[in-house]
Amino acid sequence: MTKIRFAASFAIFFGGLTLLTGGSTLFAGLDMGAVVPFVLWFNFLAGFAYVLAGIGLILARPWAVWLAAGIAVTTALVALGFAVHVLQGKPFEVRTVGALILRCGVWVWITLVARGAQRSVT
Repeated sequence: MTKIRFAASFAIFFGGLTLLTGGSTLFAGLDMGAVVPFVLWFNFLAGFAYVLAGIGLILARPWAVWLAAGIAVTTALVALGFAVHVLQGKPFEVRTVGALILRCGVWVWITLVARGAQRSVT
């Protein structure tokens, strides 16, 4: 399996897990502690974009690289907003820090892999 196919498949898998956990928390009443609503909603909605980006990357669509980059940037912006929330002394779950770092890292990696694959084609 090529790097881009692995990254794309991982994006789809990660998106599915994100939709499952976010949806369970939002709509099935799963208690996850002191969640930060804007982070939870962003992550849930981003799950759809994760799946779309993964499909686009598998199909070698140029827009998918931009979508992956957009996901990385918007996730970083949400992490910044989360940091402000924490610094204001508002309640949060410590695991959210790790989750946002993981999400940012994953999408930077997927973007770099996708850009490398795009360059090798052109």
